[in-house]
Amino acid sequence: MRMDDLTVERVLRTVEAIPPGRVAGYGQIGAIAGAGPRLVGRIMREWGSSVPWWRVTSHVGTVAPPLRARAFERWADEEITVRPDGGGCRMREAGADLDALREAANAAWADLPAPAADA
Repeated sequence: MRMDDLTVERVLRTVEAIPPGRVAGYGQIGAIAGAGPRLVGRIMREWGSSVPWWRVTSHVGTVAPPLRARAFERWADEEITVRPDGGGCRMREAGADLDALREAANAAWADLPAPAADA
């Protein structure tokens, strides 16, 4: 899927739907929003400061080193435990319920047009 306003909005609203104390990987968010993980990363880099970006991790729960200190401050507030290696969290413990996230994201998109079918 290409980056357009609708894709950006779907990704950002999906991130907003991640509950406090939970995280989701770029690929998980993309699977729900209809975008690849790299596109999710690009959208987060360019527009993610207005959503709970600290709840977005790699597929193994890691956070990019430049963001770790700020993310981990937020995690402490939300009681997300940092792994002993200091790189992120355990997805088994902190990962969002993906069925519930999909449902919440779909509700958050209710006022958006359906994405165009890729040609």
